Formats: sequence, C-alpha cells, structure tokens
Amino acid sequence: MKVKVKVKVKSNPTQTILRTRRIPQRSCIACRETKNKRELIRLVRTPHAVEVDTNGKKAGRGAYLCPVRECWDTGLKGNRLEYTLRIKLAPENRKMLVEYGNSLPEKREPKDE
Repeated sequence: MKVKVKVKVKSNPTQTILRTRRIPQRSCIACRETKNKRELIRLVRTPHAVEVDTNGKKAGRGAYLCPVRECWDTGLKGNRLEYTLRIKLAPENRKMLVEYGNSLPEKREPKDE
C-alpha cells in the first residue's frame, strides 16, 4: 500500500512536495488478513519466552495477530503460533498470552464500505 505524504525540501525548508511512501503490510496468523503493520499486534520470540511487542521494534522472530479476541483464540489454539515462531510455548507463557487476548475486544468492527 502506498500513501502520499508532505515532505519538506532540504534546499528550501519553506517548500513542501508530495512524495509517495510505502506502508508495510503484514498478515494475521489466525485470519490470514493482510493489514497495515501498525494495525496488528506483534508477538516476538525472545530467548526466554514469547512476548507482546507493543512498539514493533524488539529483536527476534515475530508473528502478527489482529487486536480482537477471536483471532487470539484461533492463533493460540493448537500450535499455530508455535509453528510460526518455531518455538514450544511454556504453559505459563501461553497463559500470559491468553490473558492478554482476553483483554481485547470480542469481535472486529464491521467495515464501512
């Protein structure tokens, strides 16, 4: 996806131009929808556990889930997250992720088309 943004010209700071910028896209591992990277929640594999990466900047293998409970339930059910991150989840780590998912809204908002 591309979006036009205003950028100041270095040679003349009072002048601005429109430049096309790419917006990174990622797929939810549960529903497989492609969305803007900032709309999804990143889970990152660290040496000790799987953590929720709110900024999207932590180092490590990452996976993305939609910010709705139904995607978290699907992603944590079975071994979908484990397969994507190539790690075996500890029971206490899975419990922490399930609790985080339970704090999210139940269903996604209907799209206005």
